[in-house]
Amino acid sequence: MGWNVSGWATVAEEPGILTLAGLPIGNQEDAQPRLLEALHSARIIAAEDTRRLRRFASRAGVRLGGEAGARVVSYYDANENRRAGELLEELRAGNDVLMVTDAGMPAVSDPGYRLVNACADAGVPVTAIPGPSAVTTALALSGLPSDRFCFEGFPPRKGQAGRFAELARESRTLVFFESPRRVGATLAAMAEAFGADRRAAVCRELTKTHEEVRRGTLSELASWAREVRGEVTVVVAGAESRPVSRDPDDLAAAVAEREAGGLSRKDAVQQVAGELGVPKREVYDAAHR
Repeated sequence: MGWNVSGWATVAEEPGILTLAGLPIGNQEDAQPRLLEALHSARIIAAEDTRRLRRFASRAGVRLGGEAGARVVSYYDANENRRAGELLEELRAGNDVLMVTDAGMPAVSDPGYRLVNACADAGVPVTAIPGPSAVTTALALSGLPSDRFCFEGFPPRKGQAGRFAELARESRTLVFFESPRRVGATLAAMAEAFGADRRAAVCRELTKTHEEVRRGTLSELASWAREVRGEVTVVVAGAESRPVSRDPDDLAAAVAEREAGGLSRKDAVQQVAGELGVPKREVYDAAHR
């Protein structure tokens, strides 16, 4: 069992409350009074980067934990499994825990999911202080349909062609995070899978001084994005409905066209199946006739 703030391992009749607090995604002035009060009154704070949190608090004029001070512990990807257990014991001992990540909401493509899941299993209450989100901010600024969307997080570094092939016929607007170093290559891969003329938007440095929203086709954005810097969110229009031909000759021709463009037979089959909504086995059989 972990140690609580008093130094003793106990189990309380009423557990503490885990509060997920959303920090600004760029502009510090977006910090709401409720967030600042929570940072001031917290006794235990789990932070993705403790130094970054302390800098944020200093700029905001907030003393973490007030006069008594707060115990600030690190909670990031590499230590999340171990730290989640320790924090759960604190909560079971009756101590409240405030969780923050570097920007945006914890547990949304950021550390936090494992502890929330453990709290749900243990009957420990979880609440939130909502904050800005790069997902919904970029979606709103993109100019693309926002009534239905799905968030895909960071695309995989390996196997992108297969993953994008699976999403090629997705009709909802797609939202991705991406590293500025990889965004050009990722947009090029999207253009290959979704079509060069699919509409998209690249949103970078949201709410910051150098905020920029660049809109265009995937091929246009792939050419532009070679020198992109800063935090990046990519929004891609969903696929338009169109009649699907399941004629074997048409399927084979679609696979051959993609092979001629440089895809392997496996990736070409997967892409055609994803785009047309046809089972991969049916496309594979057509290509091998």
